[in-house]
Amino acid sequence: MKVHQGLSEFQSLDCAIVTSGTFDGVHIGHQKILNRLKEVAKEINGETVVITLHPHPRIVLSKGKTDLKLLSTLDEKIQLLTQQGIHHLVILEFTSNFSQMSPEDFIEHIYQKIGTKRLVIGYDHRFGKNREGGFDYLQARASQFDFEVEEIPRHDIDSVGISSTKIRNALLAGDIQTANQYLGSLYTLSGEVMHGDKIGRTLGFPTANLKSSEIHKLIPADGIYAVKIQHQTTHYKGMLYIGTRPTLEDNTRKIEVNIFDFNQDIYGEILNISFVEKIRNDAQFVSLEVMKEQLKQDGIQAKKILNSNYE
Repeated sequence: MKVHQGLSEFQSLDCAIVTSGTFDGVHIGHQKILNRLKEVAKEINGETVVITLHPHPRIVLSKGKTDLKLLSTLDEKIQLLTQQGIHHLVILEFTSNFSQMSPEDFIEHIYQKIGTKRLVIGYDHRFGKNREGGFDYLQARASQFDFEVEEIPRHDIDSVGISSTKIRNALLAGDIQTANQYLGSLYTLSGEVMHGDKIGRTLGFPTANLKSSEIHKLIPADGIYAVKIQHQTTHYKGMLYIGTRPTLEDNTRKIEVNIFDFNQDIYGEILNISFVEKIRNDAQFVSLEVMKEQLKQDGIQAKKILNSNYE
């Protein structure tokens, strides 16, 4: 997939099959639209183009004061769309000025500049200032454009019963299995390994302390999770803790991962975490010794989950 930062150097295509949206998480509802995009491209020998806006419009329009949490960072979205087999991704910078672009200008300076021959949109797709553009708008002006417009019907998208909001709510409740089912893949989180207080090492469970790479990235509910870990090009298994460590009376929320069969110095490096299943909620223990025994059981459970279902 070719990634284009803006359209300043984009070479107009002969037959672009286009869709646009935020595509947060690229969940299976989004994938219905992307699959149709690929079907049309195959039928008429076109190239698929996904247009997405970055940063998320709600973040910009709220001047950063929104409580919106995202399912995917930009890098994660690029990877997910690459896996979907899309030919081109156009990333448009969303600004306050951009939000004032009229639907007419959006069509002329974006859709037509790309070389759109077929625009495929979901039933609730809106674009342009005050979200004035949509399928009805495009239909009423079809004779003015040199491209066709196709709308994915509401029942086709709603039939999967999935939205980014439902996935966010599942993750915030710690329901990883439902979130993964809706996403069509494992939920991921990336972070830089930071120095911690090394309490885990003294308990026999050394952990890598992670700092999320994106402040708006959604962190799942507190608890212990069975996870897969990617470090550079190598994959590992492990268990991950999210919480405030109530046994240690630490009020700072932390993300710590214990990587099985791993003993390397990776401070300052990036780990990619894939959530497989939640093991238990966070808990306060009467002593460090009791917590250590529970961690042993957590490790056994995590290995059982990872070895039996996710080879």
